[in-house]
Amino acid sequence: MAKKKKSRSTMETCFKVLQLKFDRKLSNRTIGLTLNISPSTIVEVLARFKASSTPWPLPETLTPEAIESLIFPEKKASMLTPVLPDWLHIDTEMRRPGGTRQLLWTEYRAQVGKRALGYSQFCRRYRSWKKNLRRSMRQEHRAGEKLFIDFCGPTVPVVNPDTGEVRRAAIFVAVMGASNYTYVEACEEQDMMSWLNANSRCLMFLGGVPQLLIPDNLRSAVKKADRYDPVLNESYQALAEHYGTVILPARPRKPKDKPKAENGVLIVERWLLARIRNETFHTLRGLNNRLRELLADLNNRPMKGYGNQTRAQRFALLDTPALLPLPLTAYEYTEFRAVKVAPDYHVEYARHWCSVPHELVGQRLSLKAGQTVLQVWYRGQCVAQHPRRHLEYKHTTNPLHMPEAHRGHARWTPESLLYIGRKIGPYAGLSAPVNTQNLKQAHIRR
Repeated sequence: MAKKKKSRSTMETCFKVLQLKFDRKLSNRTIGLTLNISPSTIVEVLARFKASSTPWPLPETLTPEAIESLIFPEKKASMLTPVLPDWLHIDTEMRRPGGTRQLLWTEYRAQVGKRALGYSQFCRRYRSWKKNLRRSMRQEHRAGEKLFIDFCGPTVPVVNPDTGEVRRAAIFVAVMGASNYTYVEACEEQDMMSWLNANSRCLMFLGGVPQLLIPDNLRSAVKKADRYDPVLNESYQALAEHYGTVILPARPRKPKDKPKAENGVLIVERWLLARIRNETFHTLRGLNNRLRELLADLNNRPMKGYGNQTRAQRFALLDTPALLPLPLTAYEYTEFRAVKVAPDYHVEYARHWCSVPHELVGQRLSLKAGQTVLQVWYRGQCVAQHPRRHLEYKHTTNPLHMPEAHRGHARWTPESLLYIGRKIGPYAGLSAPVNTQNLKQAHIRR
């Protein structure tokens, strides 16, 4: 009863207790039965009245409010006004590895001493500050943990000054989860090579590798989208293994799994693409140079929700110390493809045919296409390797992959046939000038 705020009905009950006790001289038990209250409440009221040193009967000059303040005095407020912590600093430290509320509260209390908030009050006010700061926040992003990746919907035209041909450049966007640090690049298109090379250049731009790459379910990243067990593209998985990171695609049709990417794309469209809407670009390099200028301005723009800190400042403070180191060797674009060996013991890639051992005719192999080398794998072993050539509708054949009969046949030339003929007899080797072109055609018909 004493811990609750006293209402008018409570004061009326107290007056009745005092009247029955001092005027009618009733016992506490009888007063309790009369007023339907517990004896402990009666004892507390009488003890408080005695401690107030107020005479009975009550003086007529005392108002009900004055009597209530005498019997139920307010607790004296502490003379020391608490010093509130810097909530932005607390939130920043919470994102670092190992940051806990207990640790930060201990450090805060060591700084301000007796004027510090209690731990429960500290936690309650921190939660309240977080709600006011980001009412729509749904995820906690640890420093150096997540990189959200996506393509913008709008494209940017690149005009050939000689022919007037217009190509549409795709805009690659990546955003760090903890700091909102952003990377933007214009790509030829959204194909596999553009996607993987843009990912690689993004990590070089960051100067380190985050623990998780979170892309959308585009075809260049995910071969088969699934809510629980997506199937990654082999080439994208090879990039992750090269950099020592993990790919965790967002769930299909769940934009809240990648809010940083969604917001980053929106910001890029409004603050970068909108500013170049009236500019004309003739090369992809010129477009990327212009985007880098605007990106530097974006990353150094103060953010109101973070105490006017910039993305670059928060990236240097949070993400940079927590990023994994880059590998010693540079990434080389690699594409994986399942191929089937044709009867002529060749496999096709990019309209070019390369040979494999003839014993593998009809088998399904895995082709690994780098920027300079093509490798063909069978049951975990590399069975063929060729320099990559960009000659369409041509063949690259290693003689060791051919059957013995085919190798012998390939050694037949007009000169070799004449040499063999001379060994047979003087009339088998023609003494007249030989038309080698006709001999070759005859050989082919035969």
